[in-house]
Amino acid sequence: MGDTDETVDIRIAPADPGSAAARHSAEAYYTELAELFPDGFDPDVGGAIGDPSITPPRGLLLIATSAAGETVGCGALTFHDAGVAEIKRVWTAPSTRGHGLGRRLVLELETRARDAGTHTLQLDTNRALTGAIAMYRRLGFTEVPRFNDNPYADYWFAKTLRP
Repeated sequence: MGDTDETVDIRIAPADPGSAAARHSAEAYYTELAELFPDGFDPDVGGAIGDPSITPPRGLLLIATSAAGETVGCGALTFHDAGVAEIKRVWTAPSTRGHGLGRRLVLELETRARDAGTHTLQLDTNRALTGAIAMYRRLGFTEVPRFNDNPYADYWFAKTLRP
């Protein structure tokens, strides 16, 4: 899995969490997590894409769309107090993996968090998502103690954003 940028024809833009593109991303994301996690995945427990915490002004949802108009990825931010934001729900379509779209989504989320005054970016993830864990580490996230009660999380990461 390389970081070659074959995703230049993919547009990343903010979206309404209730949009058709968001619903498509959510369905694909939840289905994949349910298959990967040993005990399945329940979005009512693990957080849904329609969650108010990713709706402005409390948060932000980004959707990645191919040149053909297909929804191929998403990622979200939730803004917390004191300059902290949390990355949530990063997903890329299997057809785009290995081409840098996940990296682009996370970097765009970082930029938007920094522009909003965030100095610390956090995220959690499950041990089954080994590719995501490796990507977060490559992007400078370091493992930190548990900071939430997500029952699906096995790892917690943070990164200090420079102005």
